[in-house]
Amino acid sequence: MRIVKPGLLALAFALLLAACGFQMRGTAKLPFDTIYMPNATGGIALNLRRNIQTGTNTKVVDDPKKAEAKLEFSQETRQKVILSLGTGGKVSEYRLLYRVGFRVTDVKGGEFLPLNVVQLQRDITFNDTDVLSKEAEEELLYRDMQSDMVQQIMRRIAASKPPKPAVQ
Repeated sequence: MRIVKPGLLALAFALLLAACGFQMRGTAKLPFDTIYMPNATGGIALNLRRNIQTGTNTKVVDDPKKAEAKLEFSQETRQKVILSLGTGGKVSEYRLLYRVGFRVTDVKGGEFLPLNVVQLQRDITFNDTDVLSKEAEEELLYRDMQSDMVQQIMRRIAASKPPKPAVQ
């Protein structure tokens, strides 16, 4: 039996990945070098702050005077809507809605990105006998939606353009 050298195995794996078009995500390029995020202490703001710090070259600053851009959230809401009823009028499905409103401005009030509202939804079945597991599933779905929301917001910010200077 022949033993395959680890270096040869790694080279074969790298060639296989290159052939399928795989490419590391890398860092996102945002149209500013510094950003201020007021009240980024919880919820999606904290996740977005971490994502900007680790996935971009943009620095999150704590002083708005040192920032080129300012990210503000106008809303972050979770909603649970009855989707369908089963026998006896009992709920059998819910629709979970997660909505976030945000905008990105420069220090003079010009808009990198005007007010955007992004909404995600997931459907979940419900059963009275599995209340605890369904609550855990609901929380996992909201966490998953929040992660998706962060990625959508990051893509929108990366695609934004610097505000045009005011004509005098």
